[in-house]
Amino acid sequence: MIRFGVDFGGTKIEAAALDGDGCFVARVRKPNPGNYDDALSVVADLLVDAECMAGAKATHLGMGIPGSISPRTGLIRNANSVYLNGRTFEQDLTARLERPVRLANDANCLALSEAADGAGAGAGVVFAAILGTGCGGGLVVDGRIIEGRNGIGGEWGHTPLPWPAPEEYPGPACWCGRKGCLETWIAGPAFARDAGHPSGQAAMAAVESRDTSAAAALDRYVDRLSRALAAMCDLIDPDVIVLGGGMSNVEALYDRLPSAIAPHVFSDTFETPVRKAIHGDSSGVRGAAWLWPLS
Repeated sequence: MIRFGVDFGGTKIEAAALDGDGCFVARVRKPNPGNYDDALSVVADLLVDAECMAGAKATHLGMGIPGSISPRTGLIRNANSVYLNGRTFEQDLTARLERPVRLANDANCLALSEAADGAGAGAGVVFAAILGTGCGGGLVVDGRIIEGRNGIGGEWGHTPLPWPAPEEYPGPACWCGRKGCLETWIAGPAFARDAGHPSGQAAMAAVESRDTSAAAALDRYVDRLSRALAAMCDLIDPDVIVLGGGMSNVEALYDRLPSAIAPHVFSDTFETPVRKAIHGDSSGVRGAAWLWPLS
């Protein structure tokens, strides 16, 4: 019995098939062409490739995407791949692939994957944060994605930075039209910009080379991320926090964040573990595959 999923990323699109034990039997990817019609074609081509590798036909498909589906209009909204916004993406894919397609926010897919058999396995309430090119969050309770009445459950990246210092207010402009969103403070490019380097990887290399300005930027990053996570703890008090995306590879976060979060939480104790996503860059496509039962 095989599950099929697609991770629709900003720079690449990946399709995969998982067997009943959650192991990959197919995994293929191509660059995202960056426009709507060509992206539909890439998804169709990748699904054919995945089916050939898996030796099975996908009777239905799960897909993780940036943004979400409006429950009012059925159109994609809030996607930083802006050419998806205003489109009937789920219906168009269903017609193109001639099989049912189920879409979910990519951060929700991360949370679902890690709750199923990853860093949040066995936990009742899992909050997963994507700290990559963008910033997002997903919430899974008892194995079920919590999307909420308006379909925006877990949209953590577009909430404001909690308890801002005077120099942090109103904050940088965000692509969503507001200022000071978490995405402008704790996504990978925000850390790189603060450290004065072209990428988060370059900034961390500078930290490891004992560059004092880069180390100070990392201190500010940990402080901002801890405040952001503390606010989520006050709201949902998760059993585990799971980090994904490029910044989740910064091992110092797992040593520093628990003690940095604790003073901001409205509690006399803070014992919530902060863990790195076990499935790494495969969490999105794995979570997409989990959107449907075994076929």
